[in-house]
Amino acid sequence: MRRPWHNKLSINFGARPLGSWLVLCLMSLVALIFVLSSSSSNYIEPAHHFPVSSIYSNYRRIKEQVAVDYLELSAVTLGATREEIGFCGKERENFVPCYNVSANLLEGFGAGEEFDRHCEFSREAERCLVRTPKDYKIPLRWPAGRDVIWSGNVKISKDQFLSSGSLTKRLMLLEENQIAFHSDDGLIFGGVKDYSRQLAEMIGLGSDTEFSQAGIRTILDIDCGFGSFGAHLATLNLMAICIAAYEATGSQVQLTLERGLPAVIGNFITRQLPYPLLSFDMIHCAQSGIMWDQKDGLLLIEVDRVLKPGGYFVLTSPTSRPMGSSSQVNLKKRIMLNAMEGLTQKICWTLLAQQDETFIWQKTADTKCYTSRKQDSIPLCKEGDAAQSYYKPLVPCISGTSSKRWIPIQNRSGSGSGLSVAELRLHGVQPADFYQDMQFWRSAISNFWSLLTPLIFSDHPKRPGDEDPLPPFNMIRNVMDMSAKYGGLNHALLERRKSVWVMNVVPVQASNTLPLILDRGFAGVLHDWCEPFPTYPRTYDMLHANGLLSHLASESCSMKDLFVEMDRILRPEGWIILSDNKGAIEMARTVATQVRWEGRVIDLQDGSELQLLVCQKPFVKK
Repeated sequence: MRRPWHNKLSINFGARPLGSWLVLCLMSLVALIFVLSSSSSNYIEPAHHFPVSSIYSNYRRIKEQVAVDYLELSAVTLGATREEIGFCGKERENFVPCYNVSANLLEGFGAGEEFDRHCEFSREAERCLVRTPKDYKIPLRWPAGRDVIWSGNVKISKDQFLSSGSLTKRLMLLEENQIAFHSDDGLIFGGVKDYSRQLAEMIGLGSDTEFSQAGIRTILDIDCGFGSFGAHLATLNLMAICIAAYEATGSQVQLTLERGLPAVIGNFITRQLPYPLLSFDMIHCAQSGIMWDQKDGLLLIEVDRVLKPGGYFVLTSPTSRPMGSSSQVNLKKRIMLNAMEGLTQKICWTLLAQQDETFIWQKTADTKCYTSRKQDSIPLCKEGDAAQSYYKPLVPCISGTSSKRWIPIQNRSGSGSGLSVAELRLHGVQPADFYQDMQFWRSAISNFWSLLTPLIFSDHPKRPGDEDPLPPFNMIRNVMDMSAKYGGLNHALLERRKSVWVMNVVPVQASNTLPLILDRGFAGVLHDWCEPFPTYPRTYDMLHANGLLSHLASESCSMKDLFVEMDRILRPEGWIILSDNKGAIEMARTVATQVRWEGRVIDLQDGSELQLLVCQKPFVKK
């Protein structure tokens, strides 16, 4: 089999006259064109799992080969592909595409829709890389980074902090160039831990450590503040995903991600959330200004769509402390209850408990409830209305009642991230394929970690304050799997006791496995990689994708636009690991050079068409 062209070049590099280099580069360019044209037939084929034993059986040998194959594409194309993409202006340091209220208003959007996500109007005339703020610092390692972040890493000024409400000041403390979060403070004046225990008792549990026993694994935290509730749930091995609207400054999502906690930009003023029906065990909303009884209850119906049978909706009103006389407080509660009572009855929710400003409703687990309602109740959706949700308009009907995934959370088998054979088949997944995928990632993850080790501790200076000569277990926290399939990477990282969480992204063009991923207790979201991802700049430590590049080629998406977007959401000194066929990797390493990534290609040397591209985003201050 023909050796890859870059391996031939690596053998011939050395001291040569300039004329020899020019001839060599011209020959290399011709070879590149030949290889890309010959691989065009398999370019759109998704990458399969590469044999672990053939990649990593002799890691030291591969490490030496990697050192030889270091990417310097300028030597290949005489600068033709070395043309680097420029940096954006300072005003775009916190740029989030698809959320431009002014542009949306000019396009005629109104009635709140101007605040929604509109990527169709966000195409930029010129590509540019979002620059790093001058005061940016590498985040503290987990778990220290959960409680203390650098103020220069997020867009919130001291003046904004001082002008914020007393609740925010109690939640965090600004000291010089740091923001410190207090785990015992926040949602209500009793503290987050007491608040969590209160919720458990209202549900009928002895303590919040029994949440998982009640079938609660995944929680959607709407308008999460700065993630304190999610940070506490993480200590209970529960997965809480923060979702909040885009905010130009003082963003809940940006601060939550900076703390190393799952979060994504999202609001549902007029469009559905990017989640399938029956996705979450609990939906929590505290101290939010959302008017749930507005728009004929459309927002509450959307909550019902993504809430599982038997699941809980927790609402803590914005009045965290009694204001005014007790009669005024009681009047507010009564008005709120009256508005919610009629709506919740129409969607078969039961008010389970009320304590102070906190209310808990439980969704019915019995579909017969919907046939016994009054005639003026909210109708059931037809099958077509309950199709895959990806920012589709809100629907005024109840979804999921005829789904084969209508299983009460209390009836779920076992705990942890494992699924039974019956549950796998319910998701349309062959058990053999699922367990093969799981075994693959079990074998591969330790080698991925080893792969990063020599790159971090030999090629790049150690970060200030690092004392451990070995790669720390917590050197990476926020991970994104851009083509997650079954969440195998996530499962393997947790098995290896890595202090990470993974945003499992399921491309909308692929088979929708997000319900399975959420059932495993993992974070995830649907996304179209032809569009920007709904997050703030510099929010992930590592991006991983297996077969995504060749998959997107069939969708006619721009690889350069994808890499610019990946650079936007990746932190300085963050890592990219891509596995794909040779045609895709050849093009990817060219684009990687244009976005200024330091990258290396690993040729598996097993006769397959698969390669790895491992890149690091440099810490560039302009």
